[in-house]
Amino acid sequence: MGALRTPREKWIEEGLRALAEGGVEAVRVEALAKALGVTKGGFYGYFANRGALLEAMLDTWERECVDDVLARVEREGGDPREQVRLAGRLTFSGDRLLPIDLAVRDWARRDEAVAERLRRVDNSRMQLARDAISTFCSDPDEVEARSLLAFCAAIGNHFLAADHLGGTRAQVMTRAANLILDIPPGQPDR
Repeated sequence: MGALRTPREKWIEEGLRALAEGGVEAVRVEALAKALGVTKGGFYGYFANRGALLEAMLDTWERECVDDVLARVEREGGDPREQVRLAGRLTFSGDRLLPIDLAVRDWARRDEAVAERLRRVDNSRMQLARDAISTFCSDPDEVEARSLLAFCAAIGNHFLAADHLGGTRAQVMTRAANLILDIPPGQPDR
């Protein structure tokens, strides 16, 4: 019997790491094999080609940032405002999903199939915000506007280089979230 093959998930994980660090161009079979300390021959036992790996990477990203996040939000339950905050924290503040998410957004600018996948993911995320905000806001236009602001703040926060008057970025983001989620100023920040 030959050497144990590197599991499929390891190839996907290494591909996602390379994507997060260097964009889609950095996802190369030979480089992944070298990073994993294996020969590239084992790759073809799991994937027909690089395109199949890229598709599997997108499947993993989508599952983790939509299905797994929604499952955790549902499991933890509680106030809808806290649920939308938790979803945002899980997706846009972690060391794992955020760099992958930003890399997928960059990739989607040049690949229509990836753009369509991102649209589906973002639509799921926006729906979570709509569902939460509609529990305290009955105007559908305002629900949509608040959902958009929440989503733009979560993503844009990672691209904005501005300094803030009256607090740190984290403090300003908390105040912005409180405004979007209609949490009165007198209540403690959550």
